[in-house]
Amino acid sequence: MEATITSFKRSRRITHNNQMILHVEGVSTKEAAQKLVGKKVSWKSPGSKEITGEIRAAHGNSGALRALFEKGMPGQALSQKVQIKE
Repeated sequence: MEATITSFKRSRRITHNNQMILHVEGVSTKEAAQKLVGKKVSWKSPGSKEITGEIRAAHGNSGALRALFEKGMPGQALSQKVQIKE
């Protein structure tokens, strides 16, 4: 299953660099997003480095997810695909 990284988790002044907001195609409700909590995700960089993480919570009411990645997640990962492992 694939998801797209849409943003960092952030507030008005603080950006959390290792937490990302993900959108999965076909998931449009909070209840459907809750079923994916706890799954592992991985992002491959163009230099073939793999950064892994875990889906921690649903984000909002429209099916977005919040994932916590290892440190070192670059800004170039925004709008790229991640793999959700079953």
